[in-house]
Amino acid sequence: MKYEFISNTNVQSNGNLYKYIEEGFKKAKSFCFSVAFINFAGVQIILDILKKSEKDDIKGKILTTNYLHFTDLKSIEFLKKFKNIEVRFFDSDKLEGFHTKGYIFEYENYYKAIIGSSNLTKSGLKSNIEWNTAVNTPKNSEFINGVLNEFNYLWEKGVENVNPYIVSYVKKEEKIVRKKVLNEYLSVAENDDFGIYKESEIRPNYMQEVALKNLETSRMYGETRALCIAATGTGKTYLGAFDVKAFKAKKLLFIVHNENILKSAIETFKKVLPEKSMGLFTGNEKNINREYIFATIQSLNNRYEEFYANHFDYIIVDEAHHITAKSYEKVIDYFKPKFLLGLTATPERCDGGNIYEVFHMNVPIEIRLQEALDRELVTPFHYYGVKDISDVNLDGIDLNDISAVTKALNLEKRVDFIIEKMNFYGYSGEKRKTIGFCISIDHCEYMTNEFLKRGIKSATITGNHSKELRENIIKKFKETEELEVIFTVNIFNEGIDIPCINSILMLRPTASPIIFTQQLGRGLRHFENKEFLTVIDFIGNHSRAFLIALALMGRKGYDKESIKIAVKRDFDNLSKSIHVKMEEICKDEILKQLDSENFNSLKYLKIEYEEFKDYLMGKIPRPLHFLEYEEAPNFYKYVKLQKSYLDFLDKVKDSLFSLSEKEKIVVREIERFLPLKRVYEFIIIRELISKNIILSKNNIFQIVGKYIEISDINNTKKTIDHAVKYLNGDYHDSIDLKRCGKLFKLNGESIEKTELLNEVLENKNVMEYILEVLDYGLLKYKENFGAKDYGFPFLKLYENYNMRDVALICNYEMKHSAFRGSGLLTNGNEYFLFVELHKDEDIKDSIKYNDKILNRYKFQWESPNSTKVNSERGQNIVKNKERGINLHIFVRKFRESDGVVQPYIYIGKGDCVNYKGEKPITTTLKLENPLSKEVYVELTERVENVLQVAEYKEEKIELV
Repeated sequence: MKYEFISNTNVQSNGNLYKYIEEGFKKAKSFCFSVAFINFAGVQIILDILKKSEKDDIKGKILTTNYLHFTDLKSIEFLKKFKNIEVRFFDSDKLEGFHTKGYIFEYENYYKAIIGSSNLTKSGLKSNIEWNTAVNTPKNSEFINGVLNEFNYLWEKGVENVNPYIVSYVKKEEKIVRKKVLNEYLSVAENDDFGIYKESEIRPNYMQEVALKNLETSRMYGETRALCIAATGTGKTYLGAFDVKAFKAKKLLFIVHNENILKSAIETFKKVLPEKSMGLFTGNEKNINREYIFATIQSLNNRYEEFYANHFDYIIVDEAHHITAKSYEKVIDYFKPKFLLGLTATPERCDGGNIYEVFHMNVPIEIRLQEALDRELVTPFHYYGVKDISDVNLDGIDLNDISAVTKALNLEKRVDFIIEKMNFYGYSGEKRKTIGFCISIDHCEYMTNEFLKRGIKSATITGNHSKELRENIIKKFKETEELEVIFTVNIFNEGIDIPCINSILMLRPTASPIIFTQQLGRGLRHFENKEFLTVIDFIGNHSRAFLIALALMGRKGYDKESIKIAVKRDFDNLSKSIHVKMEEICKDEILKQLDSENFNSLKYLKIEYEEFKDYLMGKIPRPLHFLEYEEAPNFYKYVKLQKSYLDFLDKVKDSLFSLSEKEKIVVREIERFLPLKRVYEFIIIRELISKNIILSKNNIFQIVGKYIEISDINNTKKTIDHAVKYLNGDYHDSIDLKRCGKLFKLNGESIEKTELLNEVLENKNVMEYILEVLDYGLLKYKENFGAKDYGFPFLKLYENYNMRDVALICNYEMKHSAFRGSGLLTNGNEYFLFVELHKDEDIKDSIKYNDKILNRYKFQWESPNSTKVNSERGQNIVKNKERGINLHIFVRKFRESDGVVQPYIYIGKGDCVNYKGEKPITTTLKLENPLSKEVYVELTERVENVLQVAEYKEEKIELV
């Protein structure tokens, strides 16, 4: 027999249980599942696998139970659709309890049995901490005979239908009883599947806890304004209520542009602060004598002077991206609260002006969609990439030719195919509530008419419809059973709140990751009985199908190798809460396109830029636009690959303003700092430019405290001293100085701008642009790393670095260009190990070191080939821990990708636990931080040799 341990969280197993189940069906003759609990989320993610088993005529038996009333009726109904599968129930209300979890596959000459803790739920198959054992055993072995005998005994006791015993989850009292029973038996993770919470237990979620802490810290440093950015559905209104409570506000003003939002906000605040008197200040009501007033900006604009300027000690502006509009200007300028809080999910939709400046650049929390999914703050999604029917031929059609694309898509045969897939995958919830995103108005109307012909209640909403008609259709969609599907073009891309949406149809070719993500976001709001959002994407044969992969990756990066690995592995390195499954033919086409695409080429940068510009309605993107839009292109690429962003604009014949050569040089030098590896230089530069002052080191120390939480005063002062010297050019070589001249200079213990920089800053456009770049860098740093001071040196786990970056952040006191060369560089007790995992074929044998990741916990590293064990350096390496030597490990898979030198990834510190030989010394380093699943996969896999679940062949089985 052969055994294998399976854990969803152990990346060194061949995958989670879902992967093993998927692999188990290959070449199987039959299968038997015996599981206590089944839910629709678990069934839906294996529907494609079961469909193939039906096609291959693999007979199956699934035995479950009504034990604890967990298994839901919908999951059983879907399982019974397959002709090759029998389903039976073990009635635990009449018989004893039933708690088995076993998956058995029969092959030609052997069985595979997977037995452990996982139920047939999505969390059980993919994300929960589960322990399972896979056993490969010959037929007629004692072990498998025992398992099959037990299964058959239970199967004979089973019945085909116990529907009356399955809880329908409709009545509130049933939910409470069920929750109480389940709490005694099930894990917290499984309880979360039910979405049942006591209304009296109102506690901050993860986002709110972080924001509340950061808001309090910012007020300690004298901040009077803050902007909180969090994805739709994560609880921004509750955050406001929690902070108002913490602030102990006596008088509150809550402002928004929409009266419906006000009524909802009052209900939220009453739950958190029931003792406060609250009232509306709108066109219909004017309750000015309440402690907490909730006002529309329209009403407030006409009557704000009825209040004293300091009447409110706390003001909240919801949907704060509107705060730069003229309608808000008078109101915000008039009132003088002790604290002003802005709440928004979309700072990018601000009505002109700089929303960050309004809130004094203070952003205590920024949680975008990807993190919201990771933290389960929004509803997870199941994405299915389906190959469109062959009759839809987009080959050679320009995707911008809307008329031609519409003609290609408007086919009755395609409509039938779409409905077939809708019915096959189903949806989570009691009623179907679907949004179909189309390419044009004609496409919308065609789809609506065809759906209506087939008896599916449908409607069209486009920009041509009046506001009243759109609102009526949405109301009917939300509140009645008269409408199941709405087809639209881009009207739902943003700003529409319809929590009941439980399925989305992507019916048009994906032309932009930004639009894809916004459309996806329409269905991610939590709603009763909605465990997940179903997304069906009909992928056609067009030249830009690979954009789907970029959209799903989000801000995980555009490294080609990473994306290819993600496609091959069904994006299992993304959030554990989501499920992605693409048909193999779609994967092959996307991988082929990725191979031919160069993400670093000027051509590709232009395409990304033009799409982004189009999205901004023709406005030339400025640096902060790249921060504000979640799926904007990577601003750093323009800086690194084209000298500066302004140089790139010149190449595409766009211009924000004209520049002299001297001004270009200064802008390039400021942008060379990006992406920031530490914030000190940008803090100093911003203060010098924005306030036109000279800064002493003591002044700098006080200013730094507003940006980061200082944990070590001595190290912070040392780093400030190093940053000042760096800006003075102390660590520049002659090439550096020739490239940029001198922008800053030391004057005793103070630093100031040079004449060159002062001259350039006389151009107001240049000064505003540089300040925006500085703001972008500081805000982006805070978004990525938070406000913590990370100690010394300032290395962040899994961040990208080159050697000069490391010289900067370890306060290297020599020319930084000298910090390069061999794979080992040192600075005092800090040793930096730079490793390339995949060496070039023509590399010299003398430097072809055998460095490799042994597992998640250990790394093999070979010292420089001249190092002896008994030398001082050798002893520092092999006895690093007792000698106080920190071994920092940096790795990269390849030196170059698409013609660009790649940075190293910092995987943390390691301690030598074993060594052998010398010149070089081969060491085994125990990692201080075990590699995460995502990084382990990223560094150990290559797309042409992707790790697959082991397929046990008959001849490899060890017969017992």
